Amino acid sequence: MGTVKGRIHALETGGMVDGPGIRFVAFLQGCPLRCLYCHNPDSWAVGKGREMTAQELVDEAWKYRTYMKASGGGITLSGGEPLFQPEFVLDVIRIAHEKGMTVAIDTSGYGNPERVRNCLDEADLIILDIKTALAEKHRDLTGITAERPRAILEYLKQSRKPLWVRHVVVPGLTDSRENLEALKEILTDIPSLEKFEFLPFHKMGEEKWEQEGLLYKLGGTLAPDQGFMDRISEDFRRAGIPM
Repeated sequence: MGTVKGRIHALETGGMVDGPGIRFVAFLQGCPLRCLYCHNPDSWAVGKGREMTAQELVDEAWKYRTYMKASGGGITLSGGEPLFQPEFVLDVIRIAHEKGMTVAIDTSGYGNPERVRNCLDEADLIILDIKTALAEKHRDLTGITAERPRAILEYLKQSRKPLWVRHVVVPGLTDSRENLEALKEILTDIPSLEKFEFLPFHKMGEEKWEQEGLLYKLGGTLAPDQGFMDRISEDFRRAGIPM
């Protein structure tokens, strides 16, 4: 245990949004999705990034254990898509648990359910990014079908794993009444949902698309109106969804 190697896009200490408390966040390299609004397209390619063993990653996180323990924080494995490296993720979780640290996985839900089941079972928290609630729109938005993310969501519902869900509101893509009502229906059917959050679209990753030689198709898209964000958040609260 501890010798499994993974590829890391970036490390962040003192994270405050990717799980409870103060987090040590590892952004893993490699992602099969091609989300139109992705702000880290440089994390897509599998062969890039820095190689680390699971033990090395946990040892790095251990340096910040005082802050994490005092705040109820821990390690968050994000991406990229962390479930693209399931053996590495599982090794990190097991070593971290031996040291008394908790681990959250921030995922789009893209993974073979059979290969990633142990990761989902042994993580302390799953943070699921639902790209769209409309299965027929999933490929246009992300480059992949909704089949695997839906299968992962169904597994999480059945296992009653503590779950946070996030959804990016992109004007013209994910802000329709149809999508929001479908999303509300999905969320009200998750018994272990602890928190839901709307994230407003932004263009902070546009320059990275240019650096990667990629066409950024949302250059003319504006951030959603704050009043609209407030209204839909209140609507979801009234539906009993934890915000």
